[in-house]
Amino acid sequence: MLVAQVLLLAMQIKRDEKGRLLRMWTVGAISPFERVGSWCAQKVRGTWNGYFALRGAAKENEELRRELDALNLRVTQLDGKAAEADRLATLLHFRQSHPAAPMLAARVIAASADTASRTIFIDRGERDGVRKDMGVITPDGVVGKVIEAFRGTSQILLLTDRDSGVGAMLADSRLQSPVGGTGEPLLLMKYVSSDDEVNTGERVVTSGMDRIFPKDLPVGIVVDIKPGNPFKQVRVRPAANLDRLEEVLVLLTLHPLEIKQEPNAATNAAAPNSEPAPLAKP
Repeated sequence: MLVAQVLLLAMQIKRDEKGRLLRMWTVGAISPFERVGSWCAQKVRGTWNGYFALRGAAKENEELRRELDALNLRVTQLDGKAAEADRLATLLHFRQSHPAAPMLAARVIAASADTASRTIFIDRGERDGVRKDMGVITPDGVVGKVIEAFRGTSQILLLTDRDSGVGAMLADSRLQSPVGGTGEPLLLMKYVSSDDEVNTGERVVTSGMDRIFPKDLPVGIVVDIKPGNPFKQVRVRPAANLDRLEEVLVLLTLHPLEIKQEPNAATNAAAPNSEPAPLAKP
């Protein structure tokens, strides 16, 4: 009954403009719980929104990663096409520099799977005028020769193959000696007498005696000389990069190619004791 009386009095008593005393007690008792509830709701709402924001960010990050991978692939493809355009421009310049020599540009499409054989396949064949024993070159130098011609493709024996060879000579002394493959990256200049003078760094060019390659095409550079009896062992590094062939030229003639010189090379050629200029490059 006392509690009831107090409650009735609280309902009737007012404290200025703040309202009845009972309302003040009620608000004072409930406010801490409301503040705690509001704080918990904000935390839960922030965590929930953060979760979905993280999910959205993860999804966006994955999409950006895929887009970046696609762009990197595109850049790689464009770099490859740019390099291919440069190589084709070099081939075109070489052909234009030798208009009297019929040549056929071809693309390398395969290589032999046999480690004992150094051969490649090109996308030109008999229907394009390719025949067996035709020479194959790049603007850098001799590559090899056609050993089999099919209707639409041909098989090329590289200069580094054990069964390959080319008539060659030293560019300075004009000492003639055949150059053959050893199955290794370096070539071997055969039958060089121990009395013949050969120097490291000398250029080796075709002699034209094999009736496959025209005269004075680059074959390689002498990189190693070992004495022997009766013949020296002369190692030659190929002028053409035979491990990275992508486009080649098939020679459709045996007539000598005219060696054109750059302006500086022509000036140097006029000086005494100068070396012959190499094939012009773009």
